[in-house]
Amino acid sequence: MNNTKRIWLTGFALFSLFFGAGNLIFPPYLGRISGNFWQWVTLGFITSAVVLPLLGIMAHARLQGTMMDFGKKVGRSFSLVYCVLVYAISLALPAPRTASVTHEMAVQPFVSDNYLLTSTIFFALVLVFALNRSKVLDIIGKFLSPLIGIILLLVIVLGVVHFDAMVPQELEKPFVKGLVEGYQTFDTIGAVVVGGVVIISLNLKGITSFQEKKKLISQAGLIAGSGLLLIYVGLIYLGAHFESSPTVTRTALLSNIFIATLGNIGNAFLSVLVALACFTTAVGIITGAADFMKGLLGDSTQVYTLTVVMGCLLGVFMGQFDVHYIVDVAVPALMFIYPITIVLILLNLLPTSWASAKVFKAAVVSTMLFSVPDFLSTVGFTNEMAAVKDYIPLGHYSMGWLLPTFLVVLLVNASLRMKATPAPN
Repeated sequence: MNNTKRIWLTGFALFSLFFGAGNLIFPPYLGRISGNFWQWVTLGFITSAVVLPLLGIMAHARLQGTMMDFGKKVGRSFSLVYCVLVYAISLALPAPRTASVTHEMAVQPFVSDNYLLTSTIFFALVLVFALNRSKVLDIIGKFLSPLIGIILLLVIVLGVVHFDAMVPQELEKPFVKGLVEGYQTFDTIGAVVVGGVVIISLNLKGITSFQEKKKLISQAGLIAGSGLLLIYVGLIYLGAHFESSPTVTRTALLSNIFIATLGNIGNAFLSVLVALACFTTAVGIITGAADFMKGLLGDSTQVYTLTVVMGCLLGVFMGQFDVHYIVDVAVPALMFIYPITIVLILLNLLPTSWASAKVFKAAVVSTMLFSVPDFLSTVGFTNEMAAVKDYIPLGHYSMGWLLPTFLVVLLVNASLRMKATPAPN
C-alpha cells in the first residue's frame, strides 16, 4: 500500500473512531438552543471537540508510546492512576452510551425491543472486531468512514438549502456552553485513547520508522480534524435553522432533521449512520483499553482478550440506561478529568526546554486544585462553590484552572532559567 493511501485510510479511520454518539446528538441541539448565537457556540464546541483532539493526536505523533507517556514526567504512579481513571471512565460512560444511542435512534423507531437486547447484540459485534484488532484500521478506514461521511454530507447540504428559519434565543455564555458541551463528545480524552490504537495498528502493519509514523499520524489527524470540523459546523447550523419544539430532546431533534431532509427514508438512513458511528467509537475505546492493559501486564494476549470481554460486558450492563441518564452521570467526571487531559496534551507539545518534569508536576497540581470547584458544583455544592468561583478568574465559565495553570508554567520556567543562569563575577 502506498503512503498516500495509508494516510487517507488512517485519517478516515481516525475520523470514525472519534465520531460516535455525542458527535451526532450534541451539535444540532447546541444550534437549537443558541439560535442567533450559533457561531459562538460553534467556536466553543470546535475548540473542545476538534482543536484539542487534533492536538492530542499530534502529541501522540511526537511521543509514539502509550498513554502512560502523557503523564510520565509527573511520575509513574500519577500516570498509572490517570490512565486507569481515563480508561475506567471511557469504558463506563462513552462506550455504553454508544449502545444506548443506537437503541434509541436506530432500533426503537422500528422495533420495540428493550435496551438489553440491543446492547447485547451491539457489544457482541464489538467483541468480534476488537479481537481482530490488526484489521480494525483497514476495515473502518475503507468501508465505514466513507459511508458515515456520505450520509452526513447529504443531510447537511439538503438542510442548508431548505432550512431558513431561525428562532432568536437568549443564551448566556454561548462560547462556554459550546466548550463544555464539546466535553461530552469525549473527543479530547478519545484522542489520548485512540491515538495509541493507531500507533499499535501501524506497528502491526510493519511501519516502524519514527519519522514515517510521525508524518503519517500528523497528516491523518489533519484529515480527521477537517472532517469533524465540517460536520460539526454543518450540524450546528442545521439545528439553529430548523424549526422545532422548545422541549425537543437531543435524539428527537436529530431524527426530525433527517426526516425533514431525506423524507420518510430519513429514519432508515439515520439508523444506519448512528449504528456505524457508535460502533466504530465503541471499537476504538475497548481496543484502546485492551491495548493499554496488555502493555501494562507483560504484553499478554490473554490480558488483551480478557479486557475486551470485560469491557463488552460492562457495555452491555451500562448500555441498558437511557442516553439522558448517561450524559448526566458523565458531567462530574468530565469536569475533573478533562482539564488534566488538556494540560497534559499541551505540555507534551511544548519544546522540551519548556516542559521539564518540574513544570509538568506544578501544572498538574495547579489544574487539579482549581478544577475542584467545578467538580463540586456538579455534585450538589453549586451554591457553596459560587462564592469560591468569585475569587477565581474565569471561575464562573468552568475554566477556573486555565489562568492559574498558565501562570504556574510561566513562573516555574522563569525560576528554572534564573537558577540555570550563572551569577556574574
